[in-house]
Amino acid sequence: MLDALRIRPATPADRADLRRAIMELQDYERHLHDSRLAGELVADRYLDWMQRRSESDGIILVAESDGAFAGFVAGWVEHAANAGETAEANRFGLISDVCVMPAYRGRRLATRLLGAIEHYLRRAGVVRLRIAALAANRSARQSYQHAGFVPYEIIHEKLIGTGKDG
Repeated sequence: MLDALRIRPATPADRADLRRAIMELQDYERHLHDSRLAGELVADRYLDWMQRRSESDGIILVAESDGAFAGFVAGWVEHAANAGETAEANRFGLISDVCVMPAYRGRRLATRLLGAIEHYLRRAGVVRLRIAALAANRSARQSYQHAGFVPYEIIHEKLIGTGKDG
C-alpha cells in the first residue's frame, strides 16, 4: 500500500524529478524497441515539449508517497481533424505519458494517476481518453486495461531496409 499518497499538479520545483522520470521511462522503452533514444539525450527537450502541451487545456500531475516523488501523468485536450470520425471523437483527452518510479511499481499507482487525470480531463468536457503504448510494453498495456482502457487503433510496423541509399 502507498502510505500518504498525494497526487497534485506539478510545479516548477518538480522539474528535476520529472526529468528523472522521463529518463526512466525512455530508457525502459529503449530496451523494448530500437527506435527509442537514450533518456539522457531527450529528457530536457521532451520535458519542455510536455510542459508546453499541458499549459493550455492540460495538466501534469505528480504522485508523492510520504513526500517522495513516486511518478507522474501528463495529458491535455487534443483536437484532431479526422474526416472519418465524429466531432466527439475528434476532441479527446490525450494522456501522453504515465510513469511510476521503480520503487513504487506493482502498487496500482498508475491506475490512481490515470484516474486523477481522467477526472481533470472530464471536467474539461472530453468524453474520450486515449493513451498509447509500445506493443512490447505488456505491463503498460495491462495497467491501461486495468484502468478501463480498451484497444482503439493498432499501428503495425515493418522494417524495409536500412534507410540508406545504395
